[in-house]
Amino acid sequence: MPFDAALELQRTHVQPEWLDYNGHMNVGYYVVAFDQAFDLFMDRIGIDAAYRESSGGTIFSVEAHVTYLQELLPDAPLVVTLQLLGWDSKKLNIFLRMYHAEEGFLAATLEWMSLHVDLETRRAAPMAPEVAARVEAVWQAHKDLPRPPQAGRGISLNPPK
Repeated sequence: MPFDAALELQRTHVQPEWLDYNGHMNVGYYVVAFDQAFDLFMDRIGIDAAYRESSGGTIFSVEAHVTYLQELLPDAPLVVTLQLLGWDSKKLNIFLRMYHAEEGFLAATLEWMSLHVDLETRRAAPMAPEVAARVEAVWQAHKDLPRPPQAGRGISLNPPK
């Protein structure tokens, strides 16, 4: 991988509609680009439209943390990678990185906790065994990767004295 050892999911560019009044990529569209890449990962591990239809299972996001590290300007080329930080039969903890595809700088990261959900009950449920096997294969490739410094962060500000 030219950017990191994680799984490359998507190459795209900053769309004109993603720009804000400051002339750079709006904060919400970073999440859109990350979400589009995550959907590609879901397809790769088998949680696609056919799976949702046949099993009634899907993925819901339950928590996300974005870090904005460097601004992205109009039409900037992007690459998004995914690292699996951990998982069990009902949960995925993934880490996405967004790079400028030509200059190579890390522009943003997103750590996501997702649940596998039964759409009928709207409750967490185990993934199908074939999906779990694909996730395990990704885990085996990622388990020894260095933990990103942005992973597990929170936000706080000490109250004024």
